[in-house]
Amino acid sequence: QVQLMESGGGSVLAGGSLKLSCQSSGWSFTYCGVGWFRQASGKERELVSSMTWDGTPTYADSVKGRFTISLDDSKKALYLQMNNLKTEDTAVYYCAAVPPHSNAGCYQFNSGQGTQVVVSS
Repeated sequence: QVQLMESGGGSVLAGGSLKLSCQSSGWSFTYCGVGWFRQASGKERELVSSMTWDGTPTYADSVKGRFTISLDDSKKALYLQMNNLKTEDTAVYYCAAVPPHSNAGCYQFNSGQGTQVVVSS
C-alpha cells in the first residue's frame, strides 16, 4: 500500500485562491489515473477533477474554468489549483487513484485524511 497525503487547504474569502497538494509516500503517479474528490458536510463525496493515466484532465461542471489539475512525477505530487473560490467549494478535499490505470501498482494508493477548505463570503 502507498499512502497519499493531502495538504494546502485553509480558509479564504470568496474569490480567493488555494493550491492543494497530494504527496505520494511511495512511487510516482506515472501511468496512474488520479483525481481530487471533495466531501461537504452532510453530502456525498464527489469527483472534482481527474487526470487519466495518459494525461487528459477532466473537471466537474461546477469547477470548470476555475480549477486546474496538474502532476509533477519528479516530485511524486498531484496538485489542484483552485481560483475564484465560492462558498459552495467548502469541503474536505481528498486525492485518490482513479481507474483505469496502465500500471497495476496504481491500485495500491490509499487516500489520506484530506485537507479542509473553507470559503466564506
